[in-house]
Amino acid sequence: MHPRSSLVEILTILLRLKLVYEIISPACITYEHIKLYPIHLCASRVCKTMNKIVNEADVKILIKKDKIISAIYDQYQSPPNWSRPPGFITLSKIILEQQVSLASANAHFVKLNSYLKAFTPAEILKLTDDEMRNCQISRQKSKYLRELSTAIRHHQIDLESLQDLEDPDIRKQLTAIKGIGNWTTDIYLMFALQAKDIFPVGDIAVVNTMKALTSTTTKDEMIQFAERWKPLRSLATYFLWHYYLENRKKKPG
Repeated sequence: MHPRSSLVEILTILLRLKLVYEIISPACITYEHIKLYPIHLCASRVCKTMNKIVNEADVKILIKKDKIISAIYDQYQSPPNWSRPPGFITLSKIILEQQVSLASANAHFVKLNSYLKAFTPAEILKLTDDEMRNCQISRQKSKYLRELSTAIRHHQIDLESLQDLEDPDIRKQLTAIKGIGNWTTDIYLMFALQAKDIFPVGDIAVVNTMKALTSTTTKDEMIQFAERWKPLRSLATYFLWHYYLENRKKKPG
C-alpha cells in the first residue's frame, strides 16, 4: 500500500472517532472542517502537511548518506520546501512553463487568468484560437491546455484523486494526456503531491547542476548516479535546485 494512502486511511478512522481534533494543530484543521468537508479530504490534507519533501529527518539522512548533498547543505543549508496546491491551475501553469523561463510562463498565465471569468476547464474550452493568441498562449500550449481540460470534463482523469494513487499510476494517467510528458509529471508529483522519490532528468537546471557537481555527462549516467539518493531523490533534486539558484545569485549582472 502506498504510504500516502495508508496514512489517509488511519487518519480517516481517527476522524470518524473524532479523535483527530485532539491530536492535530487547529492551525491545520478544525472540527468545523470535519463537519463541512468530506472526511477523506480532511485526512488527505493532514497527510500532506506531515509528508513534506524537505523535512529535518530526511535532510539528516541524506546529508549523512551523500557527500555532494552534504557539501550543498554546508554551503547553503536546506532548500525551501517548494510546493503548489494540487489541481487544474497548478498543472496548467506547469504546462505553460514547458521550455520557457518561469518569468515568461507566469506572465502568460497572468494574462490568461485575467481574461477568463474563472480558471476552469470549462472556461478554457470556450476560448477561440485568437483569444488564446491574444493571451500570449502559443498554438501548441493552447492545444495542451484544451487536451487537459477535455480529459477532466470527460472524466478521463480526476486530479483530486491522484494523491491516493501510487506514483507510477499517477504518471500513467497524466502522461496519457497529450502535452503532459515526464517533466511535467515530475514537477506536478513533487510540487503538488510532495512525492518523495522523483528525479526529473528532463529538467535543465538539474542537468546543468549534475554536470557541475558530478562526472556525469549523459542523462542515463545521471539517472544511474541518482540511484544512490533513493528513496529521497526528490529531496536531492531540491538540493540541486537550491545550489543552482544560489549560484546564479552570485553571478554578476
